[in-house]
Amino acid sequence: MSILIDERSRVVVQGITGREGMVRTKLMVEYGTNVVAGVTPGKKGEEVFGVPVFDTVEEAWEEAGPLDVSVIFVPAPFVKNAAIEAIDAGVKLLVIIPDRVPLYDVLEIDALARRKNVRFVGPNTLGLISPGKAVVGMIGGKADTAKEWFHPGPVGVISRSGGITSAISYYLTRAGVGLSTVVHVGGDPIIGLPFPELLKEFERDPETKVVVMFGEIGTSQEEMAAELIKAGEFTKPLVAFIGGAAAKSGTRFSHAGAIIEGGKGTHRGKVESLRSAGAIVVDTFNELFTVTPEIVGRV
Repeated sequence: MSILIDERSRVVVQGITGREGMVRTKLMVEYGTNVVAGVTPGKKGEEVFGVPVFDTVEEAWEEAGPLDVSVIFVPAPFVKNAAIEAIDAGVKLLVIIPDRVPLYDVLEIDALARRKNVRFVGPNTLGLISPGKAVVGMIGGKADTAKEWFHPGPVGVISRSGGITSAISYYLTRAGVGLSTVVHVGGDPIIGLPFPELLKEFERDPETKVVVMFGEIGTSQEEMAAELIKAGEFTKPLVAFIGGAAAKSGTRFSHAGAIIEGGKGTHRGKVESLRSAGAIVVDTFNELFTVTPEIVGRV
């Protein structure tokens, strides 16, 4: 199985006729993702790689049928309106790709999503992939690459870094480890689905046996994940690496969400929290690709 997306997920692309929207639609369609509609105001009647374009998400729902996932490629200042439009139309999962979405806009999206029982990945995310089933976003870059790099299997991957998300998945596959679902949670301080929420999803997925997590300094996602394990809400093996060991307070590591402020979100604190909860925290990045296959072989 997988989490969040599979081959049956009906996907709409908001901003499909823009440069980024077109390139990523090509990736998704050629990979086999069930992209059933695109939306760009004023472009109704056009097609992008065989995908019909509509003026609104509501119109796409009415003419193309129910929509499970919206992947948003509009410029950052327009993300809030696009997300609200999708939520109001009835879409239950949003994947918000752009970075630099205003923080207050994200808070508004989050508040509405909670009221409407909607989930979202991102913003500032590469998206997610369930190998052999669907990719939503831009992971892999090209369909052939995504098929070659990421193979189906029992390991879930969650990461706060876009580049590291792909690297972990690639090297796990080369080590003979297949993947259930890979999620780049997003690089901003406030995101829709942080680590603890995704761990709950993997706990419910019978085919995910192990989860690999790439954490970083800043925010409290890793500490919250540790509390989830301590509470018995995640019981599967968790293999983690935390980046930013040498970063000092006030120094941003990679992106906006990875910064130590007020003594919180430190590398040491995250490592200690996870280890005390029973997670396997490796000291070097490369250990992920030796330790994980050993654990998979035991479960």
